Amino acid sequence: MSVEAIAETLKPPNAPGGRAYRRHGLLAYFNCFRGIVWREVLRFLHQRERFLSALVRPLVWLFIFAAGFRQVLGISIIPPYQTYVLYETYVTPGLLGMILLFNAMQSSLSMVYDRETGAMRTLLVSPFPRWFLLSSKLLGGVAVALLQVYTFLFIAYFWEIEPDWPALQIGVGQGDDFFGISIPPPFNGYITVLPAIVMSGLMLGALALFMSSVIRQLENFAGVMNFVIFPMFFASSALYPLWKIRESSPLLYEICWFNPFTHAVELIRFAFYGQLNVTAFLVVLGCLVFFLGAAIFAYNPSKGLIARRGGPRG
Repeated sequence: MSVEAIAETLKPPNAPGGRAYRRHGLLAYFNCFRGIVWREVLRFLHQRERFLSALVRPLVWLFIFAAGFRQVLGISIIPPYQTYVLYETYVTPGLLGMILLFNAMQSSLSMVYDRETGAMRTLLVSPFPRWFLLSSKLLGGVAVALLQVYTFLFIAYFWEIEPDWPALQIGVGQGDDFFGISIPPPFNGYITVLPAIVMSGLMLGALALFMSSVIRQLENFAGVMNFVIFPMFFASSALYPLWKIRESSPLLYEICWFNPFTHAVELIRFAFYGQLNVTAFLVVLGCLVFFLGAAIFAYNPSKGLIARRGGPRG
């Protein structure tokens, strides 16, 4: 669905052909939400190179770097693992975080592009609340990230990288008296990791949404890649355990600990094995609220950063 088609449903009631307010209540909001999310999905499906590039980065780490680091990095028994694991098993949650991080920044790039072409202006002048439009845009980016994440997990499955923990039981009773559904591995891990992926994707997407209000031109996106994305990824627990980092550099350990991306990765890592890391959950939730609030304020037409540049087109 194009921006013009979405805008057609968002016209005020006094505009020619306007339909937004004639569909009162939740139906109008649902149609707006569906149009924005579906546009993000269609844009992703029509850009095959974007889909391939999203998979090439984590697959290179999984198949090439992990094979070389396997003999160098011995991963001890640390939560949530119950035994020694290979490096490629440890690094998989970090690679899922990589997919979410780069997809969020790709969404930020698309916001800058839409602002330069005027497409975002058409969207933001609609009668719907701006927080709702930005949240819909954010959820559309997460929907695209889910396609990439589960495609990567499907490929990793044939590399024998899968969650291995007791079956997930949904029902009542225990043992012979259990009545309900029992989901065996690895499918149980693919289900329990879904909320963690969505929550982490929302947090990173909210950060990217705020950054899109700061980036003025597409040419500045390269600087964001160098000064935001790569430091967040490498200064985290995505590639190396925190205890190993603390042994080599206590200062770097503190930096990694205060990195929101670290907690996003740990939330995914624990959820992959059916566990909840409470600290990571609270940090990700707090950062999500803060980044989303900052993004909504930045796109405020009267007070935010967009207003200081003369409107949505910058």
